Amino acid sequence: MNPRLTLTVLVDNTTLTDQNYFSEAGLSFLIETAGKKCLFDTGLSGLFLTNAEKMGINLRDLDFLILSHGHIDHTGGLLPLARHLASAAPEGSSPRVPHLIAHPRCFWPKEKDGEKNGSTVSEVVARQQFLASLSAKPFWITDDLVFLGEIPRRFAFEQGDLAMRKIQNPDGTIEPDNLADDTALAFRSEEGLVIITGCSHAGICNITEYAREVCGERRVADIIGGLHLISPTPKQLAKTGKYLNRLHLNALHACHCTSPPGKLALASYCPMQGVGVGMKFAW
Repeated sequence: MNPRLTLTVLVDNTTLTDQNYFSEAGLSFLIETAGKKCLFDTGLSGLFLTNAEKMGINLRDLDFLILSHGHIDHTGGLLPLARHLASAAPEGSSPRVPHLIAHPRCFWPKEKDGEKNGSTVSEVVARQQFLASLSAKPFWITDDLVFLGEIPRRFAFEQGDLAMRKIQNPDGTIEPDNLADDTALAFRSEEGLVIITGCSHAGICNITEYAREVCGERRVADIIGGLHLISPTPKQLAKTGKYLNRLHLNALHACHCTSPPGKLALASYCPMQGVGVGMKFAW
């Protein structure tokens, strides 16, 4: 069977021991499906460009640039990407620019524990560099790949660390950041949904339930990306594990902001698989 979607890991916190790629505390995936080439997040820096070059991947012909949320470890490579695209344009012509898709709050200034951790690029600058659609509603990229938009919060145990986070509104006021901009992608494969996450601040169970609703598909074949289980409580881990176990996943590819103890705990509930820079997956 020919794959209908492929995903290449350009940046993650983990590298493979037998390949000459680099890692950082960030995430960036290249997704290809239905003739479309999509960059999902840009990591903490321009490192994804270095790794892509080592892999022989051309990123100057992207159709879409999709941001999972506005934290710097997922948006830090925006300006390096813009410069990379501009350097390929013939003198006197405009570079090919991808269609940027993100939540409307993606570029609002953010902080955690008093430290800025949002995008270093404002919405104004992002719109100058890319063709932007900021949507809180689902946005279909192809017939089978959807940007989920704002995720409804349905599971009480997935509340996150809201007390530690602040966000600045366009009018300058500061409020607690409920991370409404955190979202994910869902792909309808022949075996069920493939859910692609950045950090899952919205909660992987919340994300999965909404993906099933939006896509009209109850089966979930795979989840790949960060689960934001860095230091979860035993209660959250157990409830998350039991929920994922009921999905009967073919695989769980937890990476980025999922701690080793978190991965180990979830491995007792579902088939945990490794992820590292340079790996390529197909569904």
